[in-house]
Amino acid sequence: MTTLTRRRWLESMGLLAAAGSVPVPSAAAQLTSPQGAGKMKLDLSQFQPKSMLHVPETKVPRAKYPVIDIHTHLSIRAKSVNGVGLGEQMDFLATPETLLPVMDSKNIRLLVNLTGGSGAGLDAAVKRFQQVHPDRFLTCTEPSWDRTNHPGYSKFQAEEIARAHNAGARGLKILKTLGLYLRENVTEGPLVKIDDPRFDSMWDACGSLGMPVAIHVSDPEAFFLPTDRFNERFEELNNHPDWSFYDHDFPSNAQLLEARNLVIARHPKTQFIVLHVGNDAENLAYVGECMDRYPNMSVELAARIGELGRQPRTSRKFFDKYQDRILFGTDAVPNGTDTPQQIFGAELYEIYYRFLETEDEYFDYAPAPVPPQGRWRIYGIGLPDSILKKVYYENAARALKISI
Repeated sequence: MTTLTRRRWLESMGLLAAAGSVPVPSAAAQLTSPQGAGKMKLDLSQFQPKSMLHVPETKVPRAKYPVIDIHTHLSIRAKSVNGVGLGEQMDFLATPETLLPVMDSKNIRLLVNLTGGSGAGLDAAVKRFQQVHPDRFLTCTEPSWDRTNHPGYSKFQAEEIARAHNAGARGLKILKTLGLYLRENVTEGPLVKIDDPRFDSMWDACGSLGMPVAIHVSDPEAFFLPTDRFNERFEELNNHPDWSFYDHDFPSNAQLLEARNLVIARHPKTQFIVLHVGNDAENLAYVGECMDRYPNMSVELAARIGELGRQPRTSRKFFDKYQDRILFGTDAVPNGTDTPQQIFGAELYEIYYRFLETEDEYFDYAPAPVPPQGRWRIYGIGLPDSILKKVYYENAARALKISI
């Protein structure tokens, strides 16, 4: 079983660009003696303010209804080069026995392992989780990125989707490998566009087999802007400079989303679950426009309650309007170490439940002493039972064609 750091996670998922390094300040540099007129110097990483608000705090230790977490990562490709996952060998991050106690205590009926790999790797992932506990785990397959520059790839990949379906895969996962890392010579050359026609037969195969496509093509808008004093996620990006897609030959956030939209429009019989609230949780008006335009598009919540919870009134309206097309997800990764907003565990789920079920004010969006994505707190949106049921499990069960 593999213990995961963020760097290991991104390398194995094929998502790590050439990384820089940021020196850690010494203790002396972090906090110095007063500087005239009572001023002190404090390193931002050491700033952990405690709220003085006296507001209700609701504990939600267990979801009110059964939960299908549509977005978890229980396995990852063992090899990657220049940000592209290669081969069929997989690393497994947990066993069912280590996951089930948390699942049972938090009312999680089903985990969907999006990154199940392909070929022999997919077979191993299905065997490890799904075959042993078919009522608690489902598996998705991934494209064979290392063959995208081979003759006949389009036909091969469509056939691989059918083979994966027969092997037990219930959907297809598209990492941001497509659009941000995959290149014409797999790891070198110009970037391959999301709407490249060589993938059309793959999208159609998923539609004909009833396999939803869970697609992630972009990151928060701030990741595409300069890491400067105007960037609200400066601290996060300064700590992780390899997460920035500003400059170089990367497309803009808008270009990535519009290329994705072209794919969704061209394949109306394929169901697309656009991850991370449509990859644009900061702009729910735009996400709503896309959902109005494309009836085959739905979204899920993973790793974005930090965005949704700081715009609670807008978020609540969004949930009201699109209640039949929003799925529950967390991006949970077992045994991680440095991304608290997505490390599988009881605390992670309790925060999601609190956001969805209560109207609590100004609470942490991740179980961490320092907010990992941005220095703000969130507010609950207090969904009614009729919408909670849909978000927690009904919408996902319909997309996966299962009953619970």
